Amino acid sequence: MTVRIGFIGVGGMAEHHIKTLQRIEHAEVTAVYDINQERSQEVAAAYGAKSFASSGQMFDSGEIDGVFICTPPFARGDIEEQAARKGIHILSEKPVGLNVADARRKEQIIRESGIIHTSGYCLRYLDTVAKAKAYLADKKIDLILSYRLGGLPGPRWWRMIEQSGGQLVEQSTHQMDLIRYLAGDVKEVSAIHEQRHLRNIDPEATAYDVGTVSFVMESGAIGNITSSCLANYVGRGGIEFFGHDFYVMVDIPTLRIVDDHQDITEVSKMDFYYEQDKAFVEAIRNNDPTLLLADFSDAVDTLEVTLAANDSAAVRQPVVLETGKER
Repeated sequence: MTVRIGFIGVGGMAEHHIKTLQRIEHAEVTAVYDINQERSQEVAAAYGAKSFASSGQMFDSGEIDGVFICTPPFARGDIEEQAARKGIHILSEKPVGLNVADARRKEQIIRESGIIHTSGYCLRYLDTVAKAKAYLADKKIDLILSYRLGGLPGPRWWRMIEQSGGQLVEQSTHQMDLIRYLAGDVKEVSAIHEQRHLRNIDPEATAYDVGTVSFVMESGAIGNITSSCLANYVGRGGIEFFGHDFYVMVDIPTLRIVDDHQDITEVSKMDFYYEQDKAFVEAIRNNDPTLLLADFSDAVDTLEVTLAANDSAAVRQPVVLETGKER
């Protein structure tokens, strides 16, 4: 069975997925749609796909089995619901929105539809992450330190917090998702976000350019994640886990584990986008969602933590999150 794939939104991230799918057996990119019709037609011509004039047209065409949703977070609308109601499987890039209530509503529709669903948390697919997860499974984590430091992304919408959600929601979300994946749920966040230089670049920018979030895990462990898009001379995106008898560092693609019996460092050679996209294709082919490591619900859970941090920063007060049992 060949899995026919469509794309909604065909910017740089989408084209990276399209190129990756060219290397995956049983995958064929058959359809694309972008609000920028010139771009949509250009990408369709380059990869032998058909360009559609709307997402609805694509979903009604009968020409796709699954869809990659690669629009910015402010431009999601009801795309996931449309796909779910048509029985079309979805990979929704992160973040899956900017409003938790809307995302939870979509989550329910997606779950009730029975489709295969996943999200763009590609780092979960690394072999080094799998080894870290196995190692930490029976460990008592006491402290977590994380960071995502680098330069300013190009798209102007990224500088607008009402369109991107800010760096933690849109970019450092990968680190926060791995924290949740490796250490469990977050129950409380306390954040400080500031603008230090961004308005010198863009006077109308509303996003912060430095931010730090302290958090408490359900396990009782505490941690911090710090982000900045001003770090033009360094790029870092690691997570460190500390316990009284171990140390684990996950700094993609490197894993380090230290305890009384070992001090090992491994560097993954895996292409995590390839592994993620292949898992999506194979999950559709085999009707097997267990092949996927981050479903839409996982993405909403991570989104909820990052948006709670924004709420905390706005009022300079801690925000307590509901756990899965309390929702």
